[in-house]
Amino acid sequence: MPDWLRYGDDGALYWLDARRGLLRHPPGGGEPVELTPAGFRVGGGVHAYGGGDFVSTPGGVWCAGGDGLYQVNDHDNTVTLLVRGAFGDLTLGDGELLAVREDAGGDALVAISLDGDPEPRVLAEAAGFFGAPRPTAGMVAWTWWSARDMPWDGCEVWVAGYEPGGEIGDPMRVAGGPDESAIEPRWGPDGMLYYLSDRTGWWNLYRHDGTAVAPMAADCAAPPWELGYSSYGFLDDGRIVMIAREGPAHRLVLVGEACVPVPLPYTSIKPCLAVAGSSVALVGAAPDLAPQVAVADLAGDPPRLTVIDGAGSCTDAATPYRIDELRALVYPPAGAADDWSAPLIVRAHPGPTACSVLRLDPQVQFFTSRGYAVADVDYTGSAGYGRAFREDLNGRWGTADVADCAAVAAHLLDAGRTRPGQVFIRGASAGGYTALRAVSQDGPFAAAVAVAAVVDPAGWAAPRFHRPQVARLGGDGVTAAQLRTPVLLVHGTEDAVVPAGPVVKLAAELGSLGRPHELVLIEGAGHDATDLAAELRLYERVLGRS
Repeated sequence: MPDWLRYGDDGALYWLDARRGLLRHPPGGGEPVELTPAGFRVGGGVHAYGGGDFVSTPGGVWCAGGDGLYQVNDHDNTVTLLVRGAFGDLTLGDGELLAVREDAGGDALVAISLDGDPEPRVLAEAAGFFGAPRPTAGMVAWTWWSARDMPWDGCEVWVAGYEPGGEIGDPMRVAGGPDESAIEPRWGPDGMLYYLSDRTGWWNLYRHDGTAVAPMAADCAAPPWELGYSSYGFLDDGRIVMIAREGPAHRLVLVGEACVPVPLPYTSIKPCLAVAGSSVALVGAAPDLAPQVAVADLAGDPPRLTVIDGAGSCTDAATPYRIDELRALVYPPAGAADDWSAPLIVRAHPGPTACSVLRLDPQVQFFTSRGYAVADVDYTGSAGYGRAFREDLNGRWGTADVADCAAVAAHLLDAGRTRPGQVFIRGASAGGYTALRAVSQDGPFAAAVAVAAVVDPAGWAAPRFHRPQVARLGGDGVTAAQLRTPVLLVHGTEDAVVPAGPVVKLAAELGSLGRPHELVLIEGAGHDATDLAAELRLYERVLGRS
C-alpha cells in the first residue's frame, strides 16, 4: 500500500510503495521513478512503528533505514549511511534536519546539519516520547507524552524559540494534558500554530489561541500509532483541507467561510495529506478501489483529480452494507442473492485502537469469491467514534471486544445470513488476541484464526511504546487449556512488534493437550505475515468440505 506522501522543494511528489521503496513523481508529469535500491526498506522503527521516515532537502532526499539515517543518491539508486540510530518524523528546518531519535533511555529531539557534520545535536530529551518537530521562523513546535500514556490518551503540544545551529529557548506548553490528546501541530500561513485536540471528545482542529476552527462530531485525526501523520493542510487561497473520520467512512472537507465536503470517489483516506498550492496529494481508496496515490486540484469546482499511482476500479468487488447499531461492515459472498446465507468470518481489526476501513481489501475478496461472508467489527475501543468510545475498552480488553464480535455473529445468525457451526472469528495483532479470547469461552465461533497475535498482554509490553496501553487495557493471557475450538496460528519469524515466542509456546501446549491446531511460521516475515490458503483450509475442514 502506498504511504507517506510529501512534496519536495523541487515540486516533486515523493511516497513509499508497499515494499517501502521511495518513489518520486516529477513536477512536470511522467511515470514515477523509484529512488532507493532494490531490497532497501525505508523505515526506522522509532516507537516500534516508525513514521515520517523521509524528507526531501535542497541537497537530496534523506530517509530513515533500519540502522540509521541515509542520504539517497537519485542518480544511481544508491543510499549512503550518514549516522547510526533510530530516527523518525524527519522534518526540514533552515539548513538542518529535525527528527525524533529513540534509544533505550527514551527520546530526544535532535537537529542534524545538512551540509556539515551529521552528528545529531540534542535540542530536548526525556524519558517519555516526542513527536512532530515542526519549525517556523524563530520557533519550533513539537508533541510530547509521558511514559505512562499513549499519545491518544494524553499528549501535549509545546513551543520554544529556535534558531538553526543553536539551542532552543524556554519551552511553553500550548495544549494537551493527561486527559486531552493534542497532536499534529503545524504552523499556518497566518503565522498561527494549529493542532488537533480531542478536548470535546472529538479530534477537531484548533488555533494556538484556543479557537475551534471547524467543530464537528467527527474525528479529524487517526490514533497516532506512527509518527508523521498529516491529517490537514493549508491551501494557498487560505482554505484548510482536512480529513473527517466517521467510523469506517472518511471524507475530505474544505474549511473556509464554511465547512464543505470535497466530492471525491474515496471512502478511505490515509492521514498523510501533502499540500502544494491549490492541490492536495492523498492516498485514497473505496470498496471498489485499491489504495492509490492521487492529486486533487481544489481550485475548481468540481475538483480535478489525477491518479498518479494505483490500479483502477475493481468491477466485481464485494460491496459491504453497514449495521450501524453494531458498528459492523458486512460483505456478502460474491454473486449472492438478496436472501443469501453463507459461512461467516467475523474479523477483529488490529490496534485495538484501529478501525474497520471502507476500502477494497484483497483478503475480503479472497473469501467472498469463495462463497464466504465477511463481517468487520468496530468493537469497543475502536477509533472514529470519539474519545469516550476509545477509552471504554480500558480494563475490559478480551471481554468487551469479544462481546461486540459475538453480538454481530448473533445478529447475522438471527437474520438467517449464516448458520450455527459456520461462524468463524479471525484477527491480527491485537485482533488476534480478541479472536483467541473469543474461543476461550462459550460462543458462536466454530474456529479461530490468530495472525501475529498477542497471546499474553503483559508480554506485549516489551517495546516501551506499548507499556502504557497494556497497563490501561488489562487483559488476561490466553492459555491452551482455555481454547475450545480448532485454532490456526500464523506468525512471522521476524515480527518485532509481537515476537513469535509466545505463539510457538501456545502451539506446543496445544499439541501436548491433543487440541486441534495448526502453527504456520513464515520465515523472514514481519508483523504483516499472513497465509490465506491455510485459513481457507481450516474453514473448509471445520465445514466438512475437506
